[in-house]
Amino acid sequence: MFIKRKRERHLYERRSIHRFEDREVDPALVAELLDTAVWAPNYHMTQPWRFIVTYGEGRRRIAEAVRIMKEKRELDPAKKKEVGEKFYNKIMAIPMIMTVIMTESPNLIERQDDFASTSIVIHNFSLLAWEKGIGLTWETYPWIHEPEFREAMGIAPGERVLGNLHIGYPAAIPNPQPRVPAAERITFVDKA
Repeated sequence: MFIKRKRERHLYERRSIHRFEDREVDPALVAELLDTAVWAPNYHMTQPWRFIVTYGEGRRRIAEAVRIMKEKRELDPAKKKEVGEKFYNKIMAIPMIMTVIMTESPNLIERQDDFASTSIVIHNFSLLAWEKGIGLTWETYPWIHEPEFREAMGIAPGERVLGNLHIGYPAAIPNPQPRVPAAERITFVDKA
């Protein structure tokens, strides 16, 4: 028997936000939300996560690292500066960026569990932020692994970047994307 529940607003209405209002997000509020978000299941309580919250003029640190990386990789010399500037401006248009980092355990089982737990922290944070009218998108672009970015952000060897969360007040909320009903992906086993 299935029990019909009232749909939870924050879970069914949360969206990945890509366009933000030109409005600051209070870092103290983000710290408060993270303090709740870290109450995620975590085997052996390793709590491997840490967060770099970049906002205001601090965004220039990421934007400059991205500009350098993009210019280095542009093969057409006439386009280098244009490509670098484009990505610099793109980063600067994001009100706040949170880089989510996890210490990588040498134990592969623990590392896998830590990855899952840190992902849950991100999800918890996204739901808590949504309840406060703050949207985000979780980005895992390739340059989060590049030395220029890691050095600019102070990411140590043995730490893994799970992604950057682009955080801000939504300028637009996209329509929901359809989901495959869980019932189509469940196998129940009740016999040996």
